[in-house]
Amino acid sequence: MSDTKIINKAVDNSVIDINHFNENVISAYNFGTADSGLTADIQVARSLIPAGTGALRDFSYIAPDIPLYTPENCTGCMECVVECPDTAILGKIIPKTKLQAYLDKEPESDRSYLKSQLAETGKYFKTPERNGQEGGIFGIFVDPTKCKGCGECVDVCGTKEALKMIAKTEENMVDFKKAWNFYVKLPETPAEYISEKALADMMLAERTILYVGGAGSCMGCGEATALRMMLAATGFVYGPNSVGLVAATGCNTVYGSTYPYNPFMVPWTNSLFENVATDAMGVRARWDRIGWKDKKVWAIGGDGAMLDIGFQALSRLLTSDMDVNVIVLDTQVYSNTGGQTSTASFMGQNAKLSFHGKVIHGKLERKKEIGLLSMFHPEVFVAQTTPSHINHFYKAIMAANEYPGPAIVNVYSACQPEHGIPDNMSYHHAKLAADSRAFPVFIYDPRKGRKISERLDLAGNPAKDKDWYTVPKTGEVLDFVHFARSEGRFEKHFDKNGKPSDLLLLSQEERLLNWNHLQELAGII
Repeated sequence: MSDTKIINKAVDNSVIDINHFNENVISAYNFGTADSGLTADIQVARSLIPAGTGALRDFSYIAPDIPLYTPENCTGCMECVVECPDTAILGKIIPKTKLQAYLDKEPESDRSYLKSQLAETGKYFKTPERNGQEGGIFGIFVDPTKCKGCGECVDVCGTKEALKMIAKTEENMVDFKKAWNFYVKLPETPAEYISEKALADMMLAERTILYVGGAGSCMGCGEATALRMMLAATGFVYGPNSVGLVAATGCNTVYGSTYPYNPFMVPWTNSLFENVATDAMGVRARWDRIGWKDKKVWAIGGDGAMLDIGFQALSRLLTSDMDVNVIVLDTQVYSNTGGQTSTASFMGQNAKLSFHGKVIHGKLERKKEIGLLSMFHPEVFVAQTTPSHINHFYKAIMAANEYPGPAIVNVYSACQPEHGIPDNMSYHHAKLAADSRAFPVFIYDPRKGRKISERLDLAGNPAKDKDWYTVPKTGEVLDFVHFARSEGRFEKHFDKNGKPSDLLLLSQEERLLNWNHLQELAGII
């Protein structure tokens, strides 16, 4: 964003002057003067948004708390970096012998503090040294202008306790800004410290940061994490100029293009709710015609856009042989319009247009399974995954990119206000959705064989040969009722003693039947 020579070309060959945009439009919005003083020039009139303008947005006023990093407790797992929905926490590795030179460039009064924010982890320091390489000094850095204070990074870190939420003060915000500015000045993490076996490490490479934050998504948004991870996996393998996005109307188009802020560092366009797959096919055809066959096209839509009004267009895409990838941000509701149910919603779910009342207790229809429907289109790559299954998610995205035809990845996307869960719990609830058979994960790859059982892999689900997963230490059965008990959208299905309703038990049976179908297709039962 600091490169003032960048220009973006619009379809009709008009251009956006990045200098002009940043100095006039962005500054006017940042200072709250856009309504009264923004110049009515051609760029403003067309509402064109350059790439990555979200990087200039400041969310430091959003929340009273911010995550504090404790380096001595850090293992370098990178899960906090991967799961952050706002690109507000990033990691970097510095070779040991080069660290002091970078510290010496900082004010002497800051050096001790900056050094205290770095760690000699086993993963990046001790292991390389044992292998005869130079150890790397690892640090986690929080961008105070992007952090919304959801606390998901702390929840993901869990018992490692390398992160904890603390109250913002004038004094500690100065320290956070010092640390972040130090991160920005440091060179990219050397490639030798990034292990392709540890897929979470991908976000150490700058070519993966194709979602810069600054989007107006809710605190802890499960959709934003999924988009960041999809772009990271694509950028890591194919480079930052390898992908274009076509997005259906939905939450992602609102928080991803609220003028003048845009979190994407790749070309994107917003389409209508029902025709995103058709639009993506058009982009693919045009790119193929001009010789861009190696570039990836990803169509983005929620379960409403892909399973309901846009299903016919999606089905047409999946029946073609076009190399278009689809990511479904499955929240089980139309989040963008107030949370009415979609055909992806669970039975018994309380939502707009399917209210839980005295007579009708929420949604009565069975859940539509886009994964199964997609599998029975001819030779389509299909994956169902969640952001909390980091390796599974990344493998699904990379395989979809490799597949030379239509590919669809259905992603569990926790929605805090509609699911009735805390802002910090997207990771936890996505994992619980898979463990409880509410949303089983799988990969269906036509290249693996002729039989469905050869193509369908249920790896990632615990106790694949059992109906339900039982936690070994506690003996607790993670069934659908257990899952529903933890979310506000099902709260009315439990009486004062915690007993589930008959409809919720029917919904549990429906979820078990779906899981048994997957087991049968995979040749497990």
